[in-house]
Amino acid sequence: MTSFAFATAARIAFGPGSSAQLPDAVAELGARPFVCTGATPDRFATLLNGLDGARAWPITGEPTLDDIRAGVAAAREHGADVVVGLGGGAVLDAAKIIAALTPNDGDVLDYVEVIGAGRAMTQRPLPFVAVPTTAGTGSEVTMNGVVTSPEHGVKVSMRHPTMLARVALVDPELTLGCPPAVTASSGLDALTHCLESFVSPMANPLTDGFSSEGLRRAGRSQRRAYTHGDDLDARTDMALCALLGGLALANAKLGAVHGLAGVVGGLTGAPHGLTCATLLVECCRGNVAALRDRAPEDPALARYAEAGELLSGTAGVDALLDWLAETVRVLEVPTIGQLGVTPEQYSQICTQAAASSSMKGNPIMLSADELEEILRRSA
Repeated sequence: MTSFAFATAARIAFGPGSSAQLPDAVAELGARPFVCTGATPDRFATLLNGLDGARAWPITGEPTLDDIRAGVAAAREHGADVVVGLGGGAVLDAAKIIAALTPNDGDVLDYVEVIGAGRAMTQRPLPFVAVPTTAGTGSEVTMNGVVTSPEHGVKVSMRHPTMLARVALVDPELTLGCPPAVTASSGLDALTHCLESFVSPMANPLTDGFSSEGLRRAGRSQRRAYTHGDDLDARTDMALCALLGGLALANAKLGAVHGLAGVVGGLTGAPHGLTCATLLVECCRGNVAALRDRAPEDPALARYAEAGELLSGTAGVDALLDWLAETVRVLEVPTIGQLGVTPEQYSQICTQAAASSSMKGNPIMLSADELEEILRRSA
């Protein structure tokens, strides 16, 4: 039997209407909530009005180091004793980091990976409550938050098991107003989490169950949620795909899509889900080619074939690649060139991506030439 450990949010409530539990969940954890929201907090005025003593703090894009610094200062000024993330993955990541840093001394750069000191926290984070309003990152059940450093041109993480949410309320009804483009990019991010976790050498029986069910849900509802945004059944499938993907990636790791996407997003400022969507097809194609060439007996090849059946109903690697390519076309995903990546940047992107923590879950080590070929084919 495979040996593994598993960690996630202390409590998860899933289903239409589950966000109504927010006032009681927050009241059990604190009296002065600091609520990170998206750029238009009025969209969720009913939920916000139910939180006594709350201060809303809009996050207008993917959080930068300065956004985190400002949020931490505001949370301390408010005397916050609980932090809520009510929004998409960027909002949840910001809330998670603000909850961690508010009781700890120093600057965000003291704690983040790669460009920072990666220092350990001395104080436990404030309780964090996650309420996602998009179906994508699965941040409601992961232990890391992603932040952008424009001056370094990278996205980096701060992570620790104590950063896991105390409560995650996943309400598909909150995603009904999500625009088609966001539905596409966030949904493909969720699908990628399930797929990369499924073929990861660190996968285990628990993550396999989460990943395979997430892929099955995405296969039947990804396109439908995009073309029929008011379809609650499709939205529910994708919200569950995102949740399951978050549970899987937090415990089985990710791969080349996320390794490259983190660097591309840092360079271009493009949203994380969108960068993943632009790279998904060619990363899968590149991994399959490398496995067939250098490790034809690797079980990841069979996993890719199984994923083809879960998504399309037809088993096989070709079925997987065909379904992914058609979905990317239907969802009108741009190329990395349209995001602003130039061929002159390929070498730098590949060097940084190869050193990223996301690459640890890739089923095979890709060479610099193989990574550059993925970028060329994604352009």
